[in-house]
Amino acid sequence: MKKNFKFYALIWAILLAVWCAVVFLVRPIIPGYIINYDARFWIAFVFIAAAFIGNLVCAYFAFKAENLKKMFLNLPLITVSWSALIAMLVVGSGLMLIPNCPAWIAAIVCVVVLAFNAIAVIKAVWAADVVNEIDEKVKTKTFFIRNLTVDTESILARAKSEPVKAECKKVYEAVRYSDPMSDPELSVIEAKITVKVDELASAVGTDDAEKAKEIADEVVILVSDRNKKCKLLK
Repeated sequence: MKKNFKFYALIWAILLAVWCAVVFLVRPIIPGYIINYDARFWIAFVFIAAAFIGNLVCAYFAFKAENLKKMFLNLPLITVSWSALIAMLVVGSGLMLIPNCPAWIAAIVCVVVLAFNAIAVIKAVWAADVVNEIDEKVKTKTFFIRNLTVDTESILARAKSEPVKAECKKVYEAVRYSDPMSDPELSVIEAKITVKVDELASAVGTDDAEKAKEIADEVVILVSDRNKKCKLLK
């Protein structure tokens, strides 16, 4: 992620340098245009520079995400910050080129544009945080079934005889296609399922087909009961 930000910062620096060159080198040689570095000019210049800095700050927070998923959620932040920068460039450059424009008008216009841009950035950050928070909650609520699916798949892989494999597969399929969402109200029955799955693992270890069938039937019934309770809790 840091490497991506370094490339981004390099592009950002080039664009900033080009903009400064246009403002201070190209603008003075426009035919018939008299340069005037008055208050209006510097107000527009400062606000555009602030938009550039704001864009880099937004990119830094977007690229510092610890994984690709969070970075993807932060991409709208970069998009919004670029839109804000372009808007400020257009407005600020226009104010620089307008001769005899009062400084107070330039200040008001720049403040209004900056306010709209700040609101857009805040909304983008808020949206990313909300989606990430929901995603974390879903991960927590689905952890039991995801973890149990891995455990039952591992038990199935360790089964030796065909009768034991058949019982393990029955349990694996029941868990795999069960309701993924969990709830604190299901903690008791989920604890029972966990205990029974551990017992099934022990039966598989001894290749006890009769015991495996007995436990597998109990697990399937418990999983079915859990699914019914899940529906009641929704």
